[in-house]
Amino acid sequence: MNAPAKFFRKSGPTRREVVVVSAVAAGGALLVGCSPASLLGLGTKDTDFGPFGPFLRIEADGAVTVVSKHIEFGQGNHAGLAAIVAEELDADWSRVKVVQAPANVKVYANLNQGVQGTGGSSAINNSWDQLRKVGASARAMFVGAAADRWKVPATEIAVKDGVVSHPSGKSATFAELLAAAAKVPPPKEPALKDARTFTLIGSDRVRRKDSFAKSTGTARFTQDVHMPDMLTAMVAHAPRFGATVKSFDAAAARAVPGVVDVFKIPSGVAVTAKNTYAARQGRDALKVAWDDAKAETRSSAAIAASYRALASGQTQPGGDLKWQGFDQHGAGGPPAGGKVVEASFDFPYLAHAPMEPMNCVAEIGGGRNKLTFGSQIPTADQLNTGMIVGALPGSVEIETLFAGGSFGRRANFKSDYAAECVHIAKHVGGGRPVKLVWTREDDMTAGYYRPMVHHSVKVTLGADGFPAHWRHRVVTQSIMKGSPLGGGGLDETSVEGAKGSPYLKATPVVDGQVILPDAPVPVLWWRSVGATHTAFVMEHTVDQLARAAGKDPVEYRRDLYARAGAGRWLAALNLAVEKAGPAQAGGWTRGVAVHECFGTVVAQVAEVKLENGEPRVGRVVTAVDCGVAISPDQIAAQMEGGTCFGLSAALFGQITLKDGVVEQKNFDAYRVLRIGEAPHVETHIVPSGAHPSGVGEPGTPVIGPAVANALLALTGKPTSSLPFVKS
Repeated sequence: MNAPAKFFRKSGPTRREVVVVSAVAAGGALLVGCSPASLLGLGTKDTDFGPFGPFLRIEADGAVTVVSKHIEFGQGNHAGLAAIVAEELDADWSRVKVVQAPANVKVYANLNQGVQGTGGSSAINNSWDQLRKVGASARAMFVGAAADRWKVPATEIAVKDGVVSHPSGKSATFAELLAAAAKVPPPKEPALKDARTFTLIGSDRVRRKDSFAKSTGTARFTQDVHMPDMLTAMVAHAPRFGATVKSFDAAAARAVPGVVDVFKIPSGVAVTAKNTYAARQGRDALKVAWDDAKAETRSSAAIAASYRALASGQTQPGGDLKWQGFDQHGAGGPPAGGKVVEASFDFPYLAHAPMEPMNCVAEIGGGRNKLTFGSQIPTADQLNTGMIVGALPGSVEIETLFAGGSFGRRANFKSDYAAECVHIAKHVGGGRPVKLVWTREDDMTAGYYRPMVHHSVKVTLGADGFPAHWRHRVVTQSIMKGSPLGGGGLDETSVEGAKGSPYLKATPVVDGQVILPDAPVPVLWWRSVGATHTAFVMEHTVDQLARAAGKDPVEYRRDLYARAGAGRWLAALNLAVEKAGPAQAGGWTRGVAVHECFGTVVAQVAEVKLENGEPRVGRVVTAVDCGVAISPDQIAAQMEGGTCFGLSAALFGQITLKDGVVEQKNFDAYRVLRIGEAPHVETHIVPSGAHPSGVGEPGTPVIGPAVANALLALTGKPTSSLPFVKS
């Protein structure tokens, strides 16, 4: 999905942050003493959330509604979030539903990020304690109301499935006690359940709440939005990144029946029309001359070659570009006479390619600034909209709908496509609704990408066969550089998964450095962010080290984990290997990989064979340690989906540039995994009572190196670049 857990810092606002927001809020006046949430929420209207607070509503008939601050875009978090509340409340799970929270950072901030947003596999993680208290507090209010009504001690009262009862035989439903419970002051620190008494959390009863609506077509996505007098808009984007509009001829576009207007906006030339067909025809008829003076004109092969030259030292960085240490410890050079293993890895640009392309509906003017779409980070979208229209961020209304996937694409600092829609709606004016529609080709060629990355690794083994000296160089674009709320310094997203790896902890001397050259190609986090490449590098390198030392890859890892004190990694590996059982015959070979991202450890055993020269992945056994498992069924679904997503990218995924122009424009050229190519994924959960961590992303990065390690065992040849299948 998605944005890293520290998308925004939780400490006080920087001077730049204050100036950025106050420029919108007070004509540049400096605001002091404000928290980030208060600052970003300027203009938010006060709301009476009712007796149970902003996250919970209980209807007159006793039905329970949980208000989710996190968007649902396929990952299934709404069920898990609702289950946390329902468990502590002892609600009837069959009568629990979930609705989306409005945009209000003061109330609905992601506690890990400081803004209202979903990303970094943080929805459950940041909500666990918060929502437990919501449910427990409401339960205490119902118990208090019953105790007062029946004149019995509150300690003697039980609650189950929305019914409050006493051993004397007295009982009442939530509906019957609602009015009285609403008058009971909520406890400041409600008593929480012992996890051993959970009856809902961890059970197979926690299933998705949106399946029926999505199966019947009643779920509402942006393309389902229809408003009176609404215009449809499309935008002609530059073929090359960084190019701008030099001039355009709109005569042919304006002649298309249904086209209303054609005009320039910061990202290109917009066409508004009475329907989607007319907007598309009008855009196709446009004649635009582009200024490529600051555009990217290199091929992706040339960019990759420049990365390799930097890593090898053939090219020295110029200007402000410099190497930065990300993991450096120990002293001295490689041991004399030690066996040396060298490996290099090239990773291509990747598209997010969610099934629903980018789209947005905006109403600007006439006293209203409202967006209706699948907003992944409402606070950023409010801020960017406010800066365009000159309004306080909190006054921008956002109705967040379901979204058909993201994988990080819908969350970016500039709110690119939403801002595009706002610019168009502002030009239209009068509050007339405008629906911006991106085609698949727009999504593939005008969007953001997982950065291209190069790793160069040189490891010297000690006499015991384990790494004694590890030299590591990483070259990639920075995702965080230039962001309005970035902290500066090392871009952690570029090296997460390598930095702090158990393999580096187990190595006496480590010299890990990264360099972050600029390029006009827009880059963004992509499902599992840095782990998309670091997991592959670390896990495939370790298999090569084990091979050089003449050791079994599984036993080699066990020894390294013991040296690093990586108990969770060891437990996940052991469970995956145990559940995999004996290897199957018929040409299948196994590969193992283990990685941790967003606090969750995933180990996989992949069974692979070659068919017509291409890897065929049959069975994948997964072990996952994600803390308390709220919904085992959904965890399994996320491991399955993440594995297939990661396998698709590892096998086929690549965005290439020719003279700066993206060559893959649709799924005919950007090949993805088909149903018949998907492996059978088994998921086993490591028992844990720890605070829950995320599962939306950690299943993605492990499958690639597991397959590479199987191919290494099968052919004896390491994999130095992805995808496995070259087009």
